[in-house]
Amino acid sequence: MSRKNKPNTILEGVTIEAIAAEGKCLFHHDDYVVFVPFCVPGDVVDVEIYRKKHKYAEGRVVNFVKKSEVRAEPFCQHFGICGGCKWQNLPYEEQLKAKQQQVYDQLTRIGKVELPPITPILGSVKTTEYRNKLEFGCCDRRWFTKEELADESLTLEGQNHSAIGFHITGAFDKIYPIRKCWLMDDLHNEIRNEIERYAKEIGMSFYDVRAQKGLLRNLMFRNSNTGEWMLLIQFHYDNPGDEDLAKNLMQHIADRFPQISSLIYVNNQKGNDTIGDLDLTTFKGTDFIYEMMGDLKFKVGPKSFYQTNTEQAHRLYDVAKNFAFAASSPDSDFETPNSYLLTPNSTHNSYLLTPNSQEKPLIYDLYTGTGTIANYVARQAREVIGIEYVPEAIEDAKVNSRINNITNTKFFAGDMRKILTDDFIAKHGRPDIIITDPPRAGMHPDVVNVILNARPRRIVYVSCNPATQARDLQLLDSAYKVVAVQPVDMFPHTPHVENVVRLERK
Repeated sequence: MSRKNKPNTILEGVTIEAIAAEGKCLFHHDDYVVFVPFCVPGDVVDVEIYRKKHKYAEGRVVNFVKKSEVRAEPFCQHFGICGGCKWQNLPYEEQLKAKQQQVYDQLTRIGKVELPPITPILGSVKTTEYRNKLEFGCCDRRWFTKEELADESLTLEGQNHSAIGFHITGAFDKIYPIRKCWLMDDLHNEIRNEIERYAKEIGMSFYDVRAQKGLLRNLMFRNSNTGEWMLLIQFHYDNPGDEDLAKNLMQHIADRFPQISSLIYVNNQKGNDTIGDLDLTTFKGTDFIYEMMGDLKFKVGPKSFYQTNTEQAHRLYDVAKNFAFAASSPDSDFETPNSYLLTPNSTHNSYLLTPNSQEKPLIYDLYTGTGTIANYVARQAREVIGIEYVPEAIEDAKVNSRINNITNTKFFAGDMRKILTDDFIAKHGRPDIIITDPPRAGMHPDVVNVILNARPRRIVYVSCNPATQARDLQLLDSAYKVVAVQPVDMFPHTPHVENVVRLERK
């Protein structure tokens, strides 16, 4: 006889106590803590417990008894379903407080290093339509909410349930259709909805990720502060006529939306949506767009890494630049060359070191991407050496130097562990300053060891994950002291935060 599943426990009238990790909130019940998404501190709710471990449980709100006074009304119709923008219900000022606290907690709890006072977080200039890049999945059978499943008119057999949208949280094969996303300029909504409409009109199949078949697979949008738009469409050819159908769609979009200056497509037969190893075809226009940062122009291709919040990226790189050239703190023995002159910097309420042309520092920019930071600081440096894993990004970095008439940069492509070695430093020179902006996983211990051996006077560590940054700071603590910390909010309505740390040699 099969064992019947017990119904989930419902906890009634509990009060949400605090913000937790990954955009969730928490409350305590008996001897364990319960994590719940899509609510805010002060909410009184009924919670269904669907997973329980020894010390914690996970639940979902099934009823709001009383809503908190610390609450904002979500502006997106898809809030709570698509999995993005989990903090829309939290006022932006409260989001910033939570991110500031997150940085403090992770640097102190994980890093366990001596810290100066953490500077107040820099809030984003824009809180909607701030992204310059978005990706959408395509599926042959969309995901339905419980409420939609109860509406038989929506789920009738024979209807076309293909859709374009976002993956729901924790499910690689479930996509919820998105009609309007507020993260990017509204033009991308018009384009995406027209692609879906026209693809269905001409009988184009949508991708089935489990069976790995279906023609329309993935969309990637980019736009820039120069007014340019890029659209990359991934197809998956199954039948002889699929390429013709794909080109019909491309031509329709090119005719309908002349704003797209870079229209690209690819036939992706792989088991995942990554395009780094694929040959792309430009259907219309160029295979890149330009971004401006200050007086510098940057070429961004479909495979390029570029910060997705353009305006806030400018502020982030200003912080990194300021930290790289800032005057030393009074209690540090950082060797400031006599040839550096102090000049006021009104943006960051501190001072910049203006290097004399004969005594400019040698800078290493690790995980340089398309060379944005490297080129941004090059005019204050003797030379900047950038290292990045993606070859295409390095080629863009070289182009970015050329188009900005920057001649004192060198770029190298490959695995950081294999390139940044003691021999590499012996050949190219010991850096005075290292700027590092690693991926979320942080730096490999081998890379940290090479940095310690190189003994630069100063390290500027830009991170999208304060937890792994804190771990690396602990590894660097034997030789370096943290003298400045500046959080920067790049992603409003999400729990993600960037953090910049300045370290000086002890």
